[in-house]
Amino acid sequence: MLGIIGGTSLLFAELPDLKKTEIATPYGSAELYLGDIALLLRHQYGMPPHRINFPACISALAIAGVDRVVAFGSVGSLKKSIGPNSIIIPDDYATTTAVPTIHNHSQVHVMPGIDTDLSAEVSACIPESQNGGTYVQAGGPRIETKAEVSALSRIGDVVGMTVSSEATLCNELGIAFSAICMVDNYAHGLGEDELSYEQILNFARANTKKTEMILERIITRIG
Repeated sequence: MLGIIGGTSLLFAELPDLKKTEIATPYGSAELYLGDIALLLRHQYGMPPHRINFPACISALAIAGVDRVVAFGSVGSLKKSIGPNSIIIPDDYATTTAVPTIHNHSQVHVMPGIDTDLSAEVSACIPESQNGGTYVQAGGPRIETKAEVSALSRIGDVVGMTVSSEATLCNELGIAFSAICMVDNYAHGLGEDELSYEQILNFARANTKKTEMILERIITRIG
């Protein structure tokens, strides 16, 4: 089963007709929307990124039978060459903070990664996307400082607050993982405008139709 994870970029989109279901996991409960696919809205219950119960969310997808995940993520660009409205399908990720794990009581070393085959399928659904690049996860909920953006730009292309955690847990649970990064803005200090969360929400509103079209393609061609 295909699993879709959505956040800010799906806030204003028309979502598939699915049944809301609460799934109990060893790490707490998580809310999914189930049908031919499984949809997880990562900010359920109003959770900001640094308080999301990632182990419960990803475990709930696994319990529901999901074996492939495509995560939508709103990101800031760390490169002048990657402007707002760009779409990046990353092929690697890094994190500046501790990432969650389901292996809290054992020494298990899981090889991290983004699934190249699934990413190729995703990329084929979005001809305007850039295939490749590194996603860097910051801790949140605050926006990164100019100094942090300067440092992060040396190792990555876009910055967000969720995808590395989701990818890590999918790796641990044997779920193929790919991500669609919707570039909302230049990261702090790279653009001319002062950055705010309201700007990010405005971008999501303005790109609702585009996001709906991409979501429909992913479900139709991959789901």
